[in-house]
Amino acid sequence: MTASNKISILIVDDHPLMREGIAAIIARESDMTLAADALGGAQAIRKFREHSPDVTLMDLRLPDMSGIDALIAIRNEFPEARIIMLTTFDGDVEIRRALQAGAWAYLLKSMLAKELVETIRQVHSGKKRVPPQIAAQLAEYMSDETLTTREVEVLDHIAGGSKNRDIADRLGISEETVKVHIKHIMEKLGARDRTQAVAIGIRRGFIQL
Repeated sequence: MTASNKISILIVDDHPLMREGIAAIIARESDMTLAADALGGAQAIRKFREHSPDVTLMDLRLPDMSGIDALIAIRNEFPEARIIMLTTFDGDVEIRRALQAGAWAYLLKSMLAKELVETIRQVHSGKKRVPPQIAAQLAEYMSDETLTTREVEVLDHIAGGSKNRDIADRLGISEETVKVHIKHIMEKLGARDRTQAVAIGIRRGFIQL
């Protein structure tokens, strides 16, 4: 198979071992070739413009911007871009955001090499892919109310150890309003207290520490 007929791949990940590991997997496949790699979102956008890869493997967490923001930026310029999100996190909020932003697949870094190359081939052929465990995670919270932007801000401040008064001052709202937001957060997340609300918020991907 000539280089022009192979699936060209861009790897975006700030961890050298991850990039090298994926590159080694790709090198073993006769129908794939590594077009380029990038350490962050801004570099990924530049490398995409330069190499026009068939498939991009994008880490969700990058040092300069989120992988989802990088995905959005690339797809705004190149609507046909086929991007697979890679992450160690399986929070339904981030999965949903990535898919809504146009990700063609969402894979956990704990996957087997065989699953990665199969997904690359499927996405290249025009098929979207969400593994069963990811689909189950999405289905579990499908009917749940999502947190508003303000509620996420309040939860983020709670995670940082802020008291209600501090949160009110930082967000420019009354302490009473903060209490209302916290009440709604508890109800939506099914949390008993602030600590559990933070734990659920992190697990589902509403906030990151």
